[in-house]
Amino acid sequence: MIVIGLAILGAIIGGMTARKRNGNRKDIAQYAAGYGMAFLIVGMFLTVIIDRIVS
Repeated sequence: MIVIGLAILGAIIGGMTARKRNGNRKDIAQYAAGYGMAFLIVGMFLTVIIDRIVS
Protein backbone atom coordinates (compact mmCIF):
# COMPACT_ATOMS: atom_id res chain seq x y z
CA MET A 1 0.00 0.00 0.00
CA ILE A 2 2.83 2.37 0.84
CA VAL A 3 4.54 1.62 -2.46
CA ILE A 4 1.46 2.33 -4.58
CA GLY A 5 0.62 5.49 -2.65
CA LEU A 6 4.11 6.91 -2.96
CA ALA A 7 4.31 6.01 -6.66
CA ILE A 8 1.07 7.89 -7.34
CA LEU A 9 2.20 10.81 -5.19
CA GLY A 10 5.51 10.94 -7.07
CA ALA A 11 3.76 10.92 -10.43
CA ILE A 12 1.53 13.78 -9.34
CA ILE A 13 4.46 15.81 -8.02
CA GLY A 14 6.47 15.12 -11.20
CA GLY A 15 3.60 16.16 -13.44
CA MET A 16 3.04 19.34 -11.48
CA THR A 17 6.76 20.15 -11.58
CA ALA A 18 6.90 19.77 -15.36
CA ARG A 19 3.74 21.81 -15.81
CA LYS A 20 5.17 24.55 -13.57
CA ARG A 21 8.25 24.66 -15.81
CA ASN A 22 5.99 25.06 -18.89
CA GLY A 23 6.71 21.60 -20.30
CA ASN A 24 4.70 19.99 -23.07
CA ARG A 25 2.80 16.70 -22.72
CA LYS A 26 5.90 14.59 -23.30
CA ASP A 27 7.83 16.50 -20.64
CA ILE A 28 4.97 16.07 -18.17
CA ALA A 29 4.80 12.33 -18.89
CA GLN A 30 8.56 11.93 -18.52
CA TYR A 31 8.69 13.83 -15.23
CA ALA A 32 5.69 11.91 -13.90
CA ALA A 33 7.31 8.59 -14.80
CA GLY A 34 10.68 9.56 -13.34
CA TYR A 35 9.33 10.92 -10.09
CA GLY A 36 6.91 7.99 -9.84
CA MET A 37 9.73 5.47 -10.13
CA ALA A 38 11.91 7.35 -7.64
CA PHE A 39 9.11 7.50 -5.08
CA LEU A 40 8.30 3.84 -5.76
CA ILE A 41 11.85 2.83 -4.81
CA VAL A 42 11.65 4.90 -1.62
CA GLY A 43 8.32 3.21 -0.83
CA MET A 44 9.86 -0.23 -1.29
CA PHE A 45 12.65 0.58 1.13
CA LEU A 46 10.18 1.98 3.65
CA THR A 47 8.06 -1.15 3.38
CA VAL A 48 11.05 -3.40 4.04
CA ILE A 49 12.22 -1.26 6.96
CA ILE A 50 8.76 -1.18 8.55
CA ASP A 51 8.35 -4.94 8.03
CA ARG A 52 11.67 -5.65 9.74
CA ILE A 53 10.87 -3.36 12.66
CA VAL A 54 7.39 -4.79 13.26
CA SER A 55 8.28 -8.47 12.81
